[in-house]
Amino acid sequence: MIELKTPAEIQAMRPAGRFVAEVLTRLQAEAAVGVNLLDLDALAHEMIRQRGAESCYIDYHPSFGAMPFGKVLCTSVNDAVLHGLPHDYTLRNGDLLSLDFAASVEGWVSDSAVSLVVGTPREEDLRLIDTAERALDAALSVARPGGRIGDISAAIAAVARAQGLSINTDFGGHGVGRTMHGEPHIPNDGKAGRGFPLRPGLVIAIEPWFLHSTDRLFTDPDGWTLRSVDGSRGAHAEHTVAITDGDPIVLTARG
Repeated sequence: MIELKTPAEIQAMRPAGRFVAEVLTRLQAEAAVGVNLLDLDALAHEMIRQRGAESCYIDYHPSFGAMPFGKVLCTSVNDAVLHGLPHDYTLRNGDLLSLDFAASVEGWVSDSAVSLVVGTPREEDLRLIDTAERALDAALSVARPGGRIGDISAAIAAVARAQGLSINTDFGGHGVGRTMHGEPHIPNDGKAGRGFPLRPGLVIAIEPWFLHSTDRLFTDPDGWTLRSVDGSRGAHAEHTVAITDGDPIVLTARG
């Protein structure tokens, strides 16, 4: 069921959005060559504790997960692009890292992701990250009342295809509210003018993600981390967004 939020409820969601943005901003600053993924997860865990927030990940166990996630942060490195389970790995020069974080504050959830390169970047990785971010911007530009979910999907796909990228539609955006994942599903490809209407009060996570040279994934032996089948690297961008009578509100805006 798709639930529309009242203006008061959208206001009540703002603290969660600010907190998620603060955590990702801090993690971006801390991510560097020589930093262990488990240390980043521990930092996010401590920030959750200090804020009195709740993790959306640690007990998360959907049908596709091998077990409860057990961590509070997704850390996807290089050929991993989604659901990266933090493990004992020390970041190396040139690693492409995607950070995905969701938390609940006062009963409301926000969800966001960002990708970066630690150390000396490869130009193709920077282009991939830029494509994901521009696809998110394109989606936000059409996230207005009177449109439809397909408009968002089509806007994302147009940016990706202009860069020669293929698109996986199994994992994409989703509704956000009292829980992390809800209806509607927002694939990263679709036809403009199709799908659920974009109405004021709809709160969604929009999350374009792409791989350099494939759209096919496989699940790592850890039961969670999704990797490219050909070893190519991935990038991921995400914001939680509220549809209003005018411009959308990016609840997880950073900076």
